[in-house]
Amino acid sequence: MVPVLLLFLLPVGGGIPAGVLLARSEGLAWPLTAGLYLVSDVLLALAFEPVLRLFAAWGRKVPFLARLRAALKAAMARSAAHVGGGAGPLALVLIAFGVDPMTGRASALAAGHGFLAGWTFAIAGDMLYYAVIALTTLRLNAYFRNPNTTVLVVLGAMIAVPMLVRALRPGPRPSL
Repeated sequence: MVPVLLLFLLPVGGGIPAGVLLARSEGLAWPLTAGLYLVSDVLLALAFEPVLRLFAAWGRKVPFLARLRAALKAAMARSAAHVGGGAGPLALVLIAFGVDPMTGRASALAAGHGFLAGWTFAIAGDMLYYAVIALTTLRLNAYFRNPNTTVLVVLGAMIAVPMLVRALRPGPRPSL
């Protein structure tokens, strides 16, 4: 159980497919596996929140961080505009789903949401992301029957699919 939690604590998405396959090989039921992922999100919240608050405080005093804070607010507004309703719960859940829970929480803080509400939105989005990746991993592993191949395919899809969606989506292209 501990190795699965440690894989889920990896700061990149690769921990999900590897953790799900390891949990299955250890005979862990899916609710326990999802619970371990939730625990990893709560640990992330406890570790990341002080850092976020520190940067928010510095952002009021340090010019570079103030510009970064303004850019984050603008990016959050653009992301929220795609789903409508401003920086409401659905927009924040979708930001966490589409990017990561830290960005979801930072967006929630920029929108004025406190610790509990902000992390609730961020974790809800991340748990949805977990569900998609976990189900995809388990389904693909039934075809490949090799955990290493499955993890590589899922990781490749995690990188390629968002790029493909952005390339095929109509509308103005973001400038770099």
